[in-house]
Amino acid sequence: MIFKLVWENVRHRPLRTMLSVLLIAVPVTLILTLIGLSHGFMEDSQKRQAGVGADILFKGTGAELMSFSAATLSDKFVDLLAKEPHVALATGTVVAPIGGFDSLTGIDPAAFEKMSGGFVYDEGQTFRGPDDILIDTYAATQRKAHLGSTIHELNHDWHVVGIVEPGKLAHLFVQAKVLQELNGNPGKVSQIYLKLDDPRNTQAVIEALKTKYDGYRLWAMAEMQSLLSVDNIPLLRSFIRVVVGIGVVIGFAVVSLSMYMAVLQRTREIGILKSLGATKSFVMGLILAEAFCLGLGGTIFGIVLSYGSRYIMHAVAPASLPQAIVYSWWPRAGAIAMGAALLGALYPGMLAVKQDPIEALAYE
Repeated sequence: MIFKLVWENVRHRPLRTMLSVLLIAVPVTLILTLIGLSHGFMEDSQKRQAGVGADILFKGTGAELMSFSAATLSDKFVDLLAKEPHVALATGTVVAPIGGFDSLTGIDPAAFEKMSGGFVYDEGQTFRGPDDILIDTYAATQRKAHLGSTIHELNHDWHVVGIVEPGKLAHLFVQAKVLQELNGNPGKVSQIYLKLDDPRNTQAVIEALKTKYDGYRLWAMAEMQSLLSVDNIPLLRSFIRVVVGIGVVIGFAVVSLSMYMAVLQRTREIGILKSLGATKSFVMGLILAEAFCLGLGGTIFGIVLSYGSRYIMHAVAPASLPQAIVYSWWPRAGAIAMGAALLGALYPGMLAVKQDPIEALAYE
């Protein structure tokens, strides 16, 4: 009987129902989109780091794994590290932030292609002149660039000579020596990648290098795959908690207002039910059941909208905003939305159960 009453109330007030479902869907979409972006960034970073083909990452003193490293390492380190036992190949890269999450990456073309296995070209070819730039297909879509286009970054015009498949360290590649001169850091690199003769020697090489180069930061590339996760970044975890909190507040406020208006609109109906013998628990159950339905509808609609946000971001900014669909967060977002909806229905429900049947029947 409760289900039928709830269904009739929802069906006969379609505008209020649709607005309530939409407003509950907004925080669900917000949560899933931001969680998807967080995981998307991490997955994209993992894929691009793995695409280098290296076994060890070497950075300067005080450098952090997830931060842009200034070009402070002498490129002489590249030759020194290449001569270490078990090191088959070493190459340095230069990273120059260009705004937001984007950066230009300077590489030694020959060494980088040898280490990574080479770029797969959709169009064009490798560098021919100092002003040439290679971009992957994501960057090409985002910037609406094509072969022969000009990209203006760091007060310099770069000519697109090749469009490559994504998954090789970065989205935008220039020659390291050119980028060093533009940044005023000739002979300096941001980080050095090492490829070993046998990956099984990775830990032994890292221990030997830590002893020899005290204070410098080293990571095994295999280890980095586990470190590049949302759970290992404290600021990102705090950000997610704030977003979830906002979702709870919005869901609570929306359902509380919606159910409060529903109780006012159904004063006579509640009076009739109570005069027919409906208990306080029955009336409260009716209010909570309707709130649950609104929360469930908002959750489903929010999940659908998260696919829409992913489509838009992939179409507009696939290089800067890689959103993943994180299925494990669907039930969490649903629990948050429905929990907030039920919580928001408590006060209107208490008003409903306290109504006097005689006064409710006389209500106009």
